[in-house]
Amino acid sequence: MTVHQLIESLSAQSALLVMWGALALHWLVPISPAFHPLHWWQRLAFAIADKVNKSNDAPSQRQISGLMAWLLMWLSVLIFLIALRQLVFLPAFFNLLLLWLALDWKPLHQLSSRLQNGLAEERLKYCRYQLSAELNRDTDRLTLVGLGKAAAETLLIGYGRRVIGVLFWYCVGGGIAAIMYRLAVGLARYWSPTRPLFAFFGTPAVRILAVLDLLPMRLFALSIICGQHARTSLQSLRQQGEQWLLPGPGWLLAAAGSKLSLSLGGPVIYAGTRHERPTLGGQIAPAGYHLALLHQLIINRIALWLIVSSILLGIL
Repeated sequence: MTVHQLIESLSAQSALLVMWGALALHWLVPISPAFHPLHWWQRLAFAIADKVNKSNDAPSQRQISGLMAWLLMWLSVLIFLIALRQLVFLPAFFNLLLLWLALDWKPLHQLSSRLQNGLAEERLKYCRYQLSAELNRDTDRLTLVGLGKAAAETLLIGYGRRVIGVLFWYCVGGGIAAIMYRLAVGLARYWSPTRPLFAFFGTPAVRILAVLDLLPMRLFALSIICGQHARTSLQSLRQQGEQWLLPGPGWLLAAAGSKLSLSLGGPVIYAGTRHERPTLGGQIAPAGYHLALLHQLIINRIALWLIVSSILLGIL
């Protein structure tokens, strides 16, 4: 094979090489949260919301304001990235950079290890502190059972969005689609309607994310139930998955809970107010051991996802 043929071969497989290159770069050169572009994205989101989210406006007006603010932030970045793509000399490097910024696998892996150890040693304050940075809900009064549920849900939704969702949208639309999805995840979290300040303002951001989540979350949920107890898990997924407020995460929680007989969902407290949620899965309250099993299940399915993605990118 000549050098020219080698270059052509690599160019033809650039999407596949970019995916694995970004994964390797993400693990070898992690970005400090304080310097990650998403940190500044969060600050900008709060600054814009502070200007346009008026508590004395009618609920419908606040929803319109939330939608306009979302479009302003999200579309501005999309237009900028599309224009910038026309100027870059190496499109593959551009996609690699964006996918590297969008992925958030390693922090979740580290969080899982800390939570597994904390739950195994019944260190309630330590686990509450670890989860407080990840959740909008109140964590300072969570019991050991509540911490186990919250940890399992955090890992499932976290991996579903910050790894699977990012890779799914990368396969669909390249690096720009991956980073734009991740920015949408951020806006839904920052402007979560579970915070009283954003009760109406944040609704459009959550609804848009629900649409973007639908395919990757459900595909991930279906991969979760493969193997042992697949038929039982599928029945539970059909019965329970649609009960959840958001259809994508609902399927994922129901699939994993049924697969490992873990009890997920149930009431939570946001800003001092109790919110009722359906109970999903089985009867076992997640402990450190179950969290380790869940994490191993997730990693196995991510490996399967990477294999399938690699085949598809290689063919296409």
